[in-house]
Amino acid sequence: MGMGSASPTIQNDSKRTTFSDIKSLIKAPVLIANVLPVFSGFWLALYFSGSLITEQWPLFILTMLGSTLVMAGALVINNWYDVDIDEIMARTQNRPTVTGKISLKIVLWTGIVLSMAGFILLWFTTWEATLYAFIGWFTYVVLYTMWTKRKYTLNTVIGSISGAVSPLIGWAAIESAFHIVPIMLFAILFIFQMPHTFAIAIKKYEEYKAADVAMLPVVHGFSITKRQIVIYIACLLPLPFYLIQLGTFFITVATILNVGWLIIALRGFFTKDDQKWAHWIFLYSVNYITIIFVLAVVVTLPAFQ
Repeated sequence: MGMGSASPTIQNDSKRTTFSDIKSLIKAPVLIANVLPVFSGFWLALYFSGSLITEQWPLFILTMLGSTLVMAGALVINNWYDVDIDEIMARTQNRPTVTGKISLKIVLWTGIVLSMAGFILLWFTTWEATLYAFIGWFTYVVLYTMWTKRKYTLNTVIGSISGAVSPLIGWAAIESAFHIVPIMLFAILFIFQMPHTFAIAIKKYEEYKAADVAMLPVVHGFSITKRQIVIYIACLLPLPFYLIQLGTFFITVATILNVGWLIIALRGFFTKDDQKWAHWIFLYSVNYITIIFVLAVVVTLPAFQ
């Protein structure tokens, strides 16, 4: 082996590091979690309009790729803007924006290019799908990241709006989203994000406090946050019954999930270990929303008809 060539181990480590940096930059787990409801919305719109996915492959690819790029762009711009906070918080100190592995200028332009590319692709679907994507992008980048996150506990509400539009994007690519199913899916996603985010804020209380981010537990304490978690989860209880078109099985499973989550939330008033309890709320929330949106697709598969 010549002196100028790198060993396979070093090359592989470099590739892994680069891949890890890219995953961190686009917040891969968050991105995947937001793309799933787009697919569910698209699938359900096909189902209720009597179309087949085999007839809509080009539209499906445009919708999924376009929405993924828009969301990735928003998340990258969030990373660019929040670099000063990320330097303080332990869970974000390895992001390439903090370590300097990727320059902030490149990060910003990457976010802009990804966003624009996504909007261009979505424009070839429908104007309504593009509009919902823009609402989500603008809410997350401008209203959440640049305005409310550091100043107001309202930031959680604003951030939840941006995350909740994803099923509307998927549905609107097929037909207008002024339909009870996508509206209820939006409502479920919006409300779910409140206790989900509050649980993260309790878990990472010390980090958010150190970074001076206006999360509810930091500003108003754990007691009020626990009450808010219970209230929001309770608000989920009636929503599955508006989705009668998805069938009794869906309503039953969703209701069981809602009741189970509420029971865990109520235990927060009696727990001696807030961190452990918040972790359970967080884990439950992640599985809850995944099951809801996967189940919505499963119950409308031809084999279940």
